[in-house]
Amino acid sequence: MYLFYCPNIETCQVLSEEESGHAVRVLRYGVGDEILITDGRGTTYKAVITAAHPKKCEYRILSSERQQRGHDFYLHIAIAPTKNIERLEWMIEKCTEIGVDEITPLLCRFSERKQLRTDRLEKIILSAAKQSLTPYLPTLNELTAYDTFVREHRPDPNSQCFIAHCYESEKRLLRNEIVLGKNITVLIGPEGDFSEKEVQDALAAGYLPVSLGNSRLRTETAGVVACHTAILLNEKE
Repeated sequence: MYLFYCPNIETCQVLSEEESGHAVRVLRYGVGDEILITDGRGTTYKAVITAAHPKKCEYRILSSERQQRGHDFYLHIAIAPTKNIERLEWMIEKCTEIGVDEITPLLCRFSERKQLRTDRLEKIILSAAKQSLTPYLPTLNELTAYDTFVREHRPDPNSQCFIAHCYESEKRLLRNEIVLGKNITVLIGPEGDFSEKEVQDALAAGYLPVSLGNSRLRTETAGVVACHTAILLNEKE
């Protein structure tokens, strides 16, 4: 069954114009057909269409169910946007499918992309969530200065913070450092990597230096690998 999105479903039982068009024009749903809707915050609703208008599809809720996450920790990937925006879009799509909870684009010393429109990225997140039937939409933040992020996001007793970089130094594999059940933040640098000062600032803030494997990965690949590693290790059976 196709999954529709309605963030204010409790107060307005009408699909958005875009969702209405997809339901009525593309999928050919009509009055009496049942649909599945999510609020993006973990609840799914079974509903029946009461007015099949391509710009204003109305429905009546039949039942609701709170969906449990597949993991019991919070995963935050902070990553420098790639120069080629399509690579970042691909990473965000895949991380959404895997189960990331929050994504923050970082503005670093060697970032080649210094401006970012998040409206298209939010649409990619929504599309990926619906495609994978994920009732939780990850939070996408605006482009954030690296120094600001590291200052505001530090490890505590309930969380771990990691920085993945390519400098020759003592690093351990991310998969061997993760403590199950703890919230996780992972920093991924730009194509030119973090500056040495950025690495040192993160270490001073309590971040642990990690490797994602033997191969040197592209930025977007590193984001997906970090996301998958954290989710896979913490996944509930």
